[in-house]
Amino acid sequence: MVKIFTTESRIIITCSNRLSIYLEKEITALGYTPVRIFKTGVEIFGTMQDCIRLNLNLRCASQVLFSIKEFRAVNADDVYNVALNVEWENIIPAEGYFSISSNVSNETITNNLFANVKVKDAIADRFRDKTGSRPDSGATLNGVVVHLFWKEEAAELFIDTSGETLSKHGYRKIPGKAPMLEALAAGVLYATNWNKETPFINPMCGSGTIAIEAALMATHRVPGLYRSNYSFMHLEGFNKEIYEAEFEKIEAQVVENASLKIIVSDISEDAINVSKVNAGMAGVEDMLTYEVCDFQQTTLPDVEGSVIIFNPEYGDRLGVEEALEETYALMGDFMKKKCKGYTGYIFTGNLELAKKIGLKPKRRIEFFTSKIDCRLLEYELYAGSREKKKE
Repeated sequence: MVKIFTTESRIIITCSNRLSIYLEKEITALGYTPVRIFKTGVEIFGTMQDCIRLNLNLRCASQVLFSIKEFRAVNADDVYNVALNVEWENIIPAEGYFSISSNVSNETITNNLFANVKVKDAIADRFRDKTGSRPDSGATLNGVVVHLFWKEEAAELFIDTSGETLSKHGYRKIPGKAPMLEALAAGVLYATNWNKETPFINPMCGSGTIAIEAALMATHRVPGLYRSNYSFMHLEGFNKEIYEAEFEKIEAQVVENASLKIIVSDISEDAINVSKVNAGMAGVEDMLTYEVCDFQQTTLPDVEGSVIIFNPEYGDRLGVEEALEETYALMGDFMKKKCKGYTGYIFTGNLELAKKIGLKPKRRIEFFTSKIDCRLLEYELYAGSREKKKE
């Protein structure tokens, strides 16, 4: 194998803002020791083989970036000159395909695409000089992906070993209306107190993402089971046997949990049908019980320690928001009266509507969805005897 597969380097695993606390736990559970944690990622040291393992196993990640060169760059010519001296012929196959992505904040650059073109040109010129020809390139991320990080005068070139983002887990063929990103749903579940054994109830399920992710976690199914193409597969010297060995490990760790109750409900029959399709693609359709009903008619198992989680609409227009005030009040009333002994959760991006719930949350956990400041509100819903004892 060529050098890139045997050399240890800095690995940056990126994620959406506020997910790094959960990403860190995933990475630590895989046996790695983070050396830096920041709001949108975690840094470790490792090899390309570690990148393969990380790509297959992580639920909260976006990209796995393998560092190949750190340098100082005042302008785009500096980036070009450094990139020209990287041994791309030992990284990208001559008959391969590559693309460039970037995260640039430099006063000399007004358009990231200009910086991307400089890196692309450097790679192409290097190949022409060393081999007389060059690989194809384009915008799609289905081959080798080179990533440029450039902030002020600090720059770094990475191999983005993921390619397409890891935050989409590959099973959701029908997204439904305003779907929660799969990586965010995983982070939300990590933030709850659910033990993966007691019943899990998800009214207003929409496309079913939260419940499906719960079923995947409970059976140790990881995102690598649902994806067959990563950037690392297109690198010079890629050993398919290493990938297949890692894939066999994630297949072998799957456990079935026939006794687990996961109940999803939605007033929309179309939403339930979408949820069934997506759960089927994930291989967990039989684990979910589906109900077409108002959330107040959702079946509630009489099991203390059960978890119920809502992800209601946030209301982005005045009329819609006013109509949702009653819905939020009814959710609070429903949990208070019908969910005793449960832990309740409401995920919302509207903190004003959250005041209508009428219950005092035990915890307020911060998240972002897109650019919306969100909260996962946790409610401890005491059973009768505990309620009396508290009084």
